[in-house]
Amino acid sequence: MGKQETEMLKGVLEGIVLAILATRAAYGYEITAWLRQQGFSDIAEGTVYALLVRVEQRGLVDVEKVPSEKGPPRKVYTLNAQGEDYLTEFWRTWSFLAERLEQLRPARLVNEEGEK
Repeated sequence: MGKQETEMLKGVLEGIVLAILATRAAYGYEITAWLRQQGFSDIAEGTVYALLVRVEQRGLVDVEKVPSEKGPPRKVYTLNAQGEDYLTEFWRTWSFLAERLEQLRPARLVNEEGEK
């Protein structure tokens, strides 16, 4: 992953993780593994865990400790109502930015990308 891609991902990773939690409860390693399967191969587990601590502290998720066959209990995260509101605002902002960026992209770049 290039530096620009890494920096852009940092800005939206919270929204991505909350979107994952909107579909199902998950623990940190599950989220990291899913992100890697989706092509975010450079995502470090520590990055996801730090993000989960932040969203927990902000009250966007509920946490349940679930026994693990290997080691200590796992913290399973579920998006709560406050997190759903935050995610709705994230998607609204994402749509606004994506539309504006698309308007800024020169037509020749759109055509070149379509031909690839």
